[in-house]
Amino acid sequence: MKYSKDEIMQYITEEDVKFIRLAFTDIYGKQKNISIMPDGLLKAFEYGIAIDASAISGFGGDIHSDLFLNPDPSTITVLPWRPEHGRVVRMFCQVTYPDGTPFEADTRNILKKAIDDAEKQGIHFFFGPEMEFYLFKRDENGEATKVPYDNACYMDIAPEDKGENVRREICLTLEQMGIIPESSHHEEGPGQNEIDFKYSDPLTAADNAVTFKSVVNAISWRNGLVSDFSPKPIKNSPGNGMHINISAKSDDGRDVMPMMIAGILDNICDMTIFLNTTEESYERFGSNKAPRYISWSSENRSQLVRIPAAMGEYRRAELRSPDPFCNPYLAFALVIWAGLDGINKKTVLPPATDINLYKASKEITDKYKSLPMNFAEASFAAKSSQFIARFLPKSIIDDYTLI
Repeated sequence: MKYSKDEIMQYITEEDVKFIRLAFTDIYGKQKNISIMPDGLLKAFEYGIAIDASAISGFGGDIHSDLFLNPDPSTITVLPWRPEHGRVVRMFCQVTYPDGTPFEADTRNILKKAIDDAEKQGIHFFFGPEMEFYLFKRDENGEATKVPYDNACYMDIAPEDKGENVRREICLTLEQMGIIPESSHHEEGPGQNEIDFKYSDPLTAADNAVTFKSVVNAISWRNGLVSDFSPKPIKNSPGNGMHINISAKSDDGRDVMPMMIAGILDNICDMTIFLNTTEESYERFGSNKAPRYISWSSENRSQLVRIPAAMGEYRRAELRSPDPFCNPYLAFALVIWAGLDGINKKTVLPPATDINLYKASKEITDKYKSLPMNFAEASFAAKSSQFIARFLPKSIIDDYTLI
C-alpha cells in the first residue's frame, strides 16, 4: 500500500513499533540495514540517516564515505518473526549523497531509471521470479553443513519431503508481509525447494525477491536449518536457478513480446556477469534444466528463453540463466533495457529451437552461440560492451568484472 509519512508516524504509534529497519542492498544485492527508534523517524524522512559507505561492497573508499538512507514509506512492512510487543518494521531506502543527489551505485535507483525509460516509451514490464534454494542441516555447534535436510526429488510429498512445513511457514510469513506466493514445491535436488511469486511491477518484484531471501534465511534458522541460494551448492546435483518470468505491454496495443525477447537474446552475453556473478555460476550451465546456448522455444526447458503454455494476461517469457546470487535490481534493470533495445530496433526474433539441446549432437549445438563459458569470459563481455556502458556506472562494471 502507498502510505504517506504522516500515516507511517501514526502507524508506528498505534501498532507499538519500537524499531524501524532502514534497508538497502550493496551492489551485489545483499540486504543491509540500520535500525532506528521511533523518535528518529522524522529525521530519517526529512534529512536521511547517515551511514559509513566505506564498509559496504561497491559503495566506495574512505574518502567521501558518508551516504544517507532516505526511507520509502510505501515499502513499510512488519517483520513477523520478530516479537509482537515492541514490533519491528522495515522500509527500503534510496541512497543519496549528503547534498541529496542520488548515489549512482544504488541499484534500486538504477532499476527505477530503467522503469522510467520504459514508461516514457509507453512500455510496461511485469516480472515474476522463481527462486530455488537448498535446506541443509546444522551441526551440534549450530554451524552450517552440506548435509541435505532430505533426499526427496521433484514435487515429492511428505514424509520424503521434509521441507514441507518449512515452506509452509515461509509462505505464511510472506503473506503476512503482503507478498503473495503463487506456488511452492520440492525441487529435483536433495533438500532443494522452490517458491514462486505472482506477477508484479519490476520494483515491487525486486523488493519482494530481496525480502524473500531474508525470510527464507530467518525461517530456516528458526527451524534449526540453514538455507543456501548459491548457484551450485552440491557439485553433482542440480544448481539453484532464479528464473525470471517477464511480460511487456505497449500502450499502443503492439505485440512487443517477440521484439523484447529478441533484444534479450542479442544482449544476454554482455549481461551475463550481472546475472551469474560467481565462478560456480558457470558450473550450473548446460545441465539439469540450466541453459548453455542462446536460443528460445515454446515450453522446451533446455532453452535460454522458454515461452510457457499460457494465454492472454498470463503470456510471458521465462529467462532461465540467472541464479539467486544475482542482484534482482540490476538483473531486472538490464532485462528491461535489453528488451527496449529489441523493441526500438524492431529486432526480428530468430526461429524457435524445438529440440533438446542437452541431448543434441555437437554438429547441431555448434550452430548456436553459447553463453559465456566461465567468469572470465562473462567479465570480458561486460567490460567491452557498449550496451552495458550506456546504462551502468563504471564503478559497478569495474567491481563486477575483476579478473
